Amino acid sequence: MNLLQGIILGIVEGFTEFLPISSTAHLVMTSRLMGLSQTDYLKSFEIIIQLGAILAVVVSYWKRLWQWEIIKRLVVAFIPTGVLGLLFYKIIKQVLIGNFSVMLWALLLGGVLLIVFEKTYKMDRAEPGDLAKIPYKTCIWIGLFQSIAMIPGVSRSAATIVGGMILGVQKKTIVEFSFLLAVPTMLAATGLDLVKNAGSFSSDQALLLSVGFVMSFLMALLGIKFLLAALQKKSFSAFGWYRIAVASLFFVLLSQGL
Repeated sequence: MNLLQGIILGIVEGFTEFLPISSTAHLVMTSRLMGLSQTDYLKSFEIIIQLGAILAVVVSYWKRLWQWEIIKRLVVAFIPTGVLGLLFYKIIKQVLIGNFSVMLWALLLGGVLLIVFEKTYKMDRAEPGDLAKIPYKTCIWIGLFQSIAMIPGVSRSAATIVGGMILGVQKKTIVEFSFLLAVPTMLAATGLDLVKNAGSFSSDQALLLSVGFVMSFLMALLGIKFLLAALQKKSFSAFGWYRIAVASLFFVLLSQGL
């Protein structure tokens, strides 16, 4: 991986992290288009640069992150993903991450589900609710929905937002909760990978990680604003059709030997 490739991956990660289109899928597809092999370092790179996106949430929602009632709900929602992620870490990294076919099918089927959800679920047009009053039982279920996103291509954002709305949480509230829940979730994932692999990175690889981190942070700030604006004007169907189109395109490219 060279510097330009690191910059591109950082841009892709940051902008797509909070959109319901799967940042992992976009990173893998972008890497494939650039001819990068899914080495252990590249897999770690794709995980660790999420720290930039985490920092973007911290900067954007600094005051909310320090509200005790919200913190308690984030901890409860994180528990299912944290436990399952720790149990299945090796399978996730060695089997699922980098499995192009699994990722594309998850991307495509997730797009179909977003469209079906849009058609069958009555969207809540009421005023946003209070993050600090989401029931703890609901938080646990949101965490379980989030854990589905351990399958690459599903999208953590899509799983938590759609899951939360199914559970009766208002749209703007669950979107913001999804942003905040990303902090402990991605911090745990990146922290675990750093602990296991930090000592194996060369100085050049550490530099690329730093560049990817910075670009991820900057683009995540834009991605957060874009999603909030998009959900006010457009439906989930747009993201669903996009997922289907991208997955279909890559299925064709895969058949051509990409």
